[in-house]
Amino acid sequence: MADADRAAGLYRTMALIRGFEQRAVELVRTGVISGGIHPCTGQEAVAAGTCAALRPDDLITSTHRGHGHVLAKGADPARTMAELAGRTTGLNQGRGGSMHAADFAAGVLGANAIVGAAVPIAAGAAWALRQRGSDRVVLTYFGDGAVSQGVVLEACNLAALWRVPLVLVCENNGWATSMRPADTMAGTVTGRAAAFGIPAATVDGMDAEAVRDATAGAVARARSGAGPTLLECVTYRFDAHHTWEHTARPRYRTEEEAAAGRARDPLEIQGARLPAAVRAAADAETAQVLDAAVRYALAAPHPDPATALEHLYATGLRPRAGAL
Repeated sequence: MADADRAAGLYRTMALIRGFEQRAVELVRTGVISGGIHPCTGQEAVAAGTCAALRPDDLITSTHRGHGHVLAKGADPARTMAELAGRTTGLNQGRGGSMHAADFAAGVLGANAIVGAAVPIAAGAAWALRQRGSDRVVLTYFGDGAVSQGVVLEACNLAALWRVPLVLVCENNGWATSMRPADTMAGTVTGRAAAFGIPAATVDGMDAEAVRDATAGAVARARSGAGPTLLECVTYRFDAHHTWEHTARPRYRTEEEAAAGRARDPLEIQGARLPAAVRAAADAETAQVLDAAVRYALAAPHPDPATALEHLYATGLRPRAGAL
């Protein structure tokens, strides 16, 4: 693929994620999406850059702030929007919602609402692929607030010990909800990896091409059998931790800090690398895709409450009466 095509592809992915989040926030405001969402606005370069370095048959696991990862890996925007809206045409028939979207066909093993929980799932999947003799790779996302979680550290230990094909991507946006990493974490993110002998690097998470290049190296290492790599992608969350903040308005970061963080917009960084006509065409195409996605979501019904206990077991059997 030519460099110009790669640059345009990264921009299209980021524009899709940005527009998707903007429309999803509006659907939260109008009550179409219940319970709110965790917007990833500002962090698009991490999702776009990492997934651009993966093959279609590689796998990812994601976080509560995972719409961008799911879309970048290839999930259908319309079915993803329908999932957030709790509709039967969603990726998971409206049962996963914002924080648990999964699309096995696109290699998305699932987002996860539990902080850090996607990491051991990814390590297990990577181990299984290695046992089968496959050269597929698993990439997992987690935030700076997860780097001291026991399950993350245990997964790093086993991944390094067994040399599984895993790429660990820490999206360090400077805030674990409303706490700074420096107030809650001894040492550094990359230092955690060093303790297990895992190579690690800090990457500019606002530059999609820098993220893609770093990820490509980590993926090649994993695919060759050399084991896991950790990438700390330093980024910034433009919007709220959760849309609840739009009404509650907690004050944990200053306007000056927020403005400084937004000054390096990943869409502007990547967009500046494109001819104006190419960027305008990508924006127009993206708007059409997202308009169609919203229409698709709104046209579908909610699941029948009578089916609430279905899909709980792999066998398809319903639980016995009184079991819940």
